[in-house]
Amino acid sequence: MDLPWLTPVIGDFSEQLKSQHIGHAYLVGVHNGYGGEILSLALAKAALCQLVTSQGACGFCKACQLVEANNHPDFYHIVADGNQIKVDQVRELCRKLTSTSQQGGRRVAVISNCEKLNQASANALLKTLEEPGNETLLLLQSDTPSRLMATISSRCQRIHFQAPTREEIKAWLSLVAGVKSDVTWCLPVMGGPLELAKALEGDRYAALLQLRKDWSQSLSSGHLCANLININEKQVSDALKVLYLLLRQKLVKQTELDALLRVRITEFSAKVMATYHRLLLMPNVNYLALFQSFILEYNEMGKK
Repeated sequence: MDLPWLTPVIGDFSEQLKSQHIGHAYLVGVHNGYGGEILSLALAKAALCQLVTSQGACGFCKACQLVEANNHPDFYHIVADGNQIKVDQVRELCRKLTSTSQQGGRRVAVISNCEKLNQASANALLKTLEEPGNETLLLLQSDTPSRLMATISSRCQRIHFQAPTREEIKAWLSLVAGVKSDVTWCLPVMGGPLELAKALEGDRYAALLQLRKDWSQSLSSGHLCANLININEKQVSDALKVLYLLLRQKLVKQTELDALLRVRITEFSAKVMATYHRLLLMPNVNYLALFQSFILEYNEMGKK
């Protein structure tokens, strides 16, 4: 799937490679909904390519063929083990990065969703970030770079990424998914156009529309509707993000809200999002009680 908004990023990085102006660690703060991991892997492939072009890896040299076959001995890709990137994963990576390059070029590592580094694994990575070996490149991809430990992000250069406009996204969705209507309302829920395109292929987008309707009904009536009472556990994350989006849209659209109520809704929406992030790490929660508490708290705000 062609992601045109990544092309200039890959081009800029490739020019740095060609001019030998390359750092040792980069933070790729691009959500996977926009192709963050795809971008990180493309940059890694360009860094390993023996004949890198102004558009990225050549795709034909031995290094490119090895990467394509998932068999390049100097390329490492770390993904979370469950909800965390564990210290043993990072220690093993750092050990490999200190060894001699088997192909005689760079050793390159991609760490996907690096915000999932825990305290121990982040500390294990710090020494390599501070004292990288020669010809070592680390690419740290993050959906939410603001949640990354400052000790990690401060030691990385930033990959500059310009997100596509909503109009550009609508045009792209029309091209790849044949969508003519505007479905971009849920971009904050999906994280980006790539995930939205996937949702449109299946039944997830329809489920998001239903969640929006269910939350609107529940907030208005003061009672949790049947669909939310009987929600599938797999939908809880989407349900929380849809609720957050509705609250934020209320602040934007209802300009007549008094200042105090706006503050309360802002704080409440932040609480919903904090709950979402907490559930990513501790999923065993009574969702029914949680949702009911949100409805109760929302109703109480209007009475104060």
